[in-house]
Amino acid sequence: MAPDTMVTTTGLTPTDVAPADLAIGLDFGGSGIKGAVVDVRTGQLVGDRLRVPTPQPSVPHEVVAVMDGLVRRLAAPWSPSEGDGFPVGVGIPAVIRYGTTLTAANIDSAWIGFPAEREMGLAMRRTVAAGNDADVAGLAEIRFGAGRDQPGLVFVLTIGTGIGTALFIDGRLVPNTELGHLELRGRDAEERVAESARDRLGLNWREWAGGFDEYLHALERLFWPDLFIFGGGASKRADNYLSYLTVKTPIALATFRNNAGIVGGALIAHERRSRGSVSSSGEPIA
Repeated sequence: MAPDTMVTTTGLTPTDVAPADLAIGLDFGGSGIKGAVVDVRTGQLVGDRLRVPTPQPSVPHEVVAVMDGLVRRLAAPWSPSEGDGFPVGVGIPAVIRYGTTLTAANIDSAWIGFPAEREMGLAMRRTVAAGNDADVAGLAEIRFGAGRDQPGLVFVLTIGTGIGTALFIDGRLVPNTELGHLELRGRDAEERVAESARDRLGLNWREWAGGFDEYLHALERLFWPDLFIFGGGASKRADNYLSYLTVKTPIALATFRNNAGIVGGALIAHERRSRGSVSSSGEPIA
């Protein structure tokens, strides 16, 4: 095992779930790549959760090679006849259409125009599905978490290095919304209201919450959502800022927190293998 790998033991063991109900989810971020095997019936992680550093620079072929190694290690507790059949779903911080990454947020610009699904599938020799990281994390929350059975318009916000947004209408995904890049006082919103901005600008929680609240009000005026779900790193510290928010829209915290991208990745992988379900934009159907 590589010395820079972080391992977290999860609740279920490989003998607890039938292999047909398992898929591998990967969450690719600017600093780390996380992954686990997931029971797609429940959203529970099975076996170990692994995290490895993202290669720097995060050029596609180096990242894909690291992902391939991670997938092999995640599947190792199962026999080759079982583990080699697990499909893989990857959340990528980018707009993705028809398996190609069209933007690159907090990752190397070489991802722009990269045929991610094709190249990952060739490297891993298995079914691979890719989706925008916020959309993928949002899917986990809508299917099993804080947005389950929630009607109307729901925003899942991933608050971390950037601001990711996933928009659902009656449980159906509107893909690639990228509303973390709304203009806020003449600047890209996530430059002010991502969790990383709090440290970069030297803000206390109340000061940071003021800008985040302004951003939420902008979403409220434009979309009139029925629910905000907060995920990402800042969701773990919500007690520090929730009392400063003044929006009327109800707020819930993500059930899966930092594991949402892993769970959602496994879901799109399973659906790709079993039904080939993609929308007209090439995104997984929620």
